[in-house]
Formats: sequence, C-alpha cells, structure tokens
Amino acid sequence: MRDVWIYLENGTYLQGKSFGANTTAVGEIVFNTSMSGYQEIITDPSYAGQFVTFTMPEIGNVGVNGEDMESAKAHCKGVIVRQYQSRYSNFRAEEALHTFLEKHGIIGICEIDTRYITKMLRTEGAMMMIASTEVSGKEELKKLLETSPRIEEINYIEEVSTKEAYKHTDGVYDPVTFRYNDAPSPKARIAAIDFGVKRNILNELTQAGFEVEVLPNTFSGDELIERFEKKEIDGVFLSNGPGDPLVLKREQEEIKKLIARKVPLFGICLGHQLLSIAHGYDTHKLKFGHHGGNHPVKNVKTGMVEITAQNHNYNVPEEVREIADVTHINLFDNTIEGLRYKTGPVFSVQHHPESSPGPKESRYIFSEFLQLLQR
Repeated sequence: MRDVWIYLENGTYLQGKSFGANTTAVGEIVFNTSMSGYQEIITDPSYAGQFVTFTMPEIGNVGVNGEDMESAKAHCKGVIVRQYQSRYSNFRAEEALHTFLEKHGIIGICEIDTRYITKMLRTEGAMMMIASTEVSGKEELKKLLETSPRIEEINYIEEVSTKEAYKHTDGVYDPVTFRYNDAPSPKARIAAIDFGVKRNILNELTQAGFEVEVLPNTFSGDELIERFEKKEIDGVFLSNGPGDPLVLKREQEEIKKLIARKVPLFGICLGHQLLSIAHGYDTHKLKFGHHGGNHPVKNVKTGMVEITAQNHNYNVPEEVREIADVTHINLFDNTIEGLRYKTGPVFSVQHHPESSPGPKESRYIFSEFLQLLQR
C-alpha cells in the first residue's frame, strides 16, 4: 500500500494508506452508516463528486461481483475506511475491492480513524477535501483544494446520465436462483429520466408492471407531453442523482412543462427535490445529509415506521406543505421524506424505496405509482 495524504477545508491534515488508484482527487466528504452493501454504494451515481466515509469498520471482506453493480462503473471520488480486507471470502465474489477501484480510477483510503471523521462531520457538516498519493505537503494540498471548484458548482448529471435512450427489461434480482427475474407483462408505459438512476430502481419499476424507457437528462418536456397525449406513455419517472438540484436550471424548466400539462409524475431523491423546485419551493442543504441504509421514516397515512436507504445532502423546505400533503417524515430530524401534490397527479419520496441491497420495506411505493396511472 502507498501512503496517502488528506487535507480537509477546515484545516484537518491526515495520513493513511491507499488501496485504490494512484491519483489525486478533490470532492465533498460525507459518511455512510450502512452495515453492508459497499459495492452498491460505491457504484451509486448519486455519490458522484463525493468521498464516502464508511462507519462500518471492516470493508472489502466480500469482494466485488458483476451482479451487485448499481451502474456501469464507480462514480464516487474515493472511499475512506478504517480497515480494508484484501483477502475476500464470498462465493459470489469475482475480484478484490482494491482491484475494482484501480480499474475505475478511484482512490481508496484506509488506516484512518473513521470514527473521528464521522464525529467531525456530524459537528461541522459535510465539507470539501483533497486526497493524494502524489502530493504530501499540507500547504500544497490546501492550495490545490482552494483552487478547485466546489461540488455545488459542478453539474454532475451531465457525467452520470445516459447519452442514449434505451429500454430496461430486467426484473428484480432473485437471491435464490442468483439471476434477475423476467419482468411481468407491463400494465403501463413510462419514460424514466436518468439523472443518475440506480439499476435496482429500474428493476423495481419493471417488476411492478411498467414498460420502462430510460431517457437522458437532455429530455424534452414538449416531446414527452406530445407522447403522453398520444397515449404512447402513461407517465414520467424522475430518478435519483448527484449534486445540488438548484444547478439544474434546464431540467427544472422542462419539469415545469410536465406539471402544467398534468402529466403524472413520480420522483425519487433528486427527482423529489426537482419537483419541489419546479413548483416554486427551492431546496436547502442539510448539515451533513442523510447517507445510509438504516434511516427510520414514518408513513404518515399508515403510521408505520419504515427503515429506509438514504443518500442526499439537500432537502425540500417546510413551505412546500402549502401545495402538497406530506406522506413521509424522517424520524431522525423530522425533515420531509414524501409528498403528494394537490396541484395534479404528482408524488415523490426523498429516500430510495428499492433500498438496494436492503431493507425492502418501502418497495410498495412503486406499486402506488402504477395505481396512480391506472386511476
């Protein structure tokens, strides 16, 4: 392992060991509280531009395999772990995590006190950082960080979104047969806008009974309205994705067109935020965001508490209650997790209801979208 040096914008300077690519990277540091699923997290496009600090101390012990990819590659800037295990042990593993990171040009950092980093981020909030296996001097790292663009200044959607439209046909993964189920006969047709969509979100949509056509972020609202009026599609899905939603000016305007023509809409995570902005209610940044697979969310209608997967730094404002009914509340900080708009057939959730790799308590939300279209 090579030495790696870290500098955070609050002046913290650390040294650890690198088990990934030999490189220099700048991004925002956050922490994730999931106990499993590190491959799904690393390949989630929503982490583009971020370093992920894992609170789970042992990472790498089950290796990496092709079936657990949430996208075609790793998108985060780097991963930070307490202890890295290069000797993996799992019958599904195809390669070691460090080999995977090297292939994708992602820096891996270990032998770092992740408990210290997590407590610091919880107190001071998410912040920018630089990590390098090439530059060791504190002042040089500081200068490089100060002259680099901040995450809120970069449109990462252009990097992670598909460039061409395509049909998605896989169903959900069956842990018994170790293959993806064949999707059932579709009951409705939707266009899924890819802002950085996770593979398993698309799987859940097809499994719920949708024929899914995935479109890039350069979609045209006018074309979707025309297709909706011709009954070529029944609704539009707005996916998860990375970065600050306020940066996405063009996408906001296209979504406004869909809202005005009463096209049925369902948004997850970034899609949830963009719907709020398009209705005139701008998002705000949380102190350290919600990242992990163990966040309790209350379903306001049923009173049930669902354990959810989360990955976002931004949240919709309380003022959105003026035009929408709140359907879900985060029990950690009482922030809004779900909305059903009074202005039309539009609803959204902040968490990831597919919760890959688990838990699966919120999967019913995909069926609710189908029910909305059938009504």
